[in-house]
Amino acid sequence: MKNIKIITTLASLLLIAFLLSSCDKNIINYNANWELVATKLAFPEGPAWNNNEILFFSNCHGGWIGKIENNQLDTFLISTDSTFKNTNGLVISNDGDIYACEYGFGKLIKISPADKSVKTLSAGYNGKKFNRPNDLVFSADGNLFFSDPKSYGKEKLDGRIFYYDFNSQKVKLVADSLAFPNGMAISPINKKLFVSESAKNRIVNFDISKNGILENKKEFIKLPGGDPDGLEFDNDGNLLVAHFGTGTLFIVSPEGKILQRIKTPGKKPSNLEFGGTDLKTLFLTEDETNSIYKLKINTKNCKK
Repeated sequence: MKNIKIITTLASLLLIAFLLSSCDKNIINYNANWELVATKLAFPEGPAWNNNEILFFSNCHGGWIGKIENNQLDTFLISTDSTFKNTNGLVISNDGDIYACEYGFGKLIKISPADKSVKTLSAGYNGKKFNRPNDLVFSADGNLFFSDPKSYGKEKLDGRIFYYDFNSQKVKLVADSLAFPNGMAISPINKKLFVSESAKNRIVNFDISKNGILENKKEFIKLPGGDPDGLEFDNDGNLLVAHFGTGTLFIVSPEGKILQRIKTPGKKPSNLEFGGTDLKTLFLTEDETNSIYKLKINTKNCKK
């Protein structure tokens, strides 16, 4: 009897060891205790964190860009008839300049926080203004990709992706025939460009070649029931997806496996950004409640 117990114990230990050794590379612990940061906004979007502990965001339907500093909400820049009207996606360079998708006039713009000056980088392509610039991301070579959707529908393939080269100060069309390209992010794992193709309820990715050329478009994951909108990667290469319409934050592994579903405070989460002193605070813009929220992130790698 004693030998049987010893064998049983050893078998249990071996089973536990096997399970631990075969666990997912990334163990996720996204604590879904959302904390309200700002409210009474008008379709907030494009959160962007800078090195001075400030979160900038677009207040799309309000016609101004806001900022949150020391937990205090303030208006940063109000639209004018000549410089910009409405912004969506924002991204901040290492030197602190803000780059924005301006969809009111159909432009790509640069904003200098020091004097709040606004410069138009590009107002269109081939003599025509952009349709509705939506989101943008820096490439590895320091230039910009940005999405430019037009019509909404699975069969309305008039969405485009452009690449802005700072040296030539010109834009290049690098992808077209997309069904409302939306949020964008570049994977820290495989360096591919990921794009929400919202009208097809899916996320696609591209290989990035020299000079911003996009190749080998592939479907990464399909998320029906709503629109994949803003995208963000964590340090482990997991893709975070703001799923507009279902009130869900999806955590997706680099292999395309859904690791976790987190309910958001409203049904229309629009975009995401890591910030905070340790970059382990996730900020979320949400357009049903017209608010911004945050939650603390804790991720732990599984040791193999």
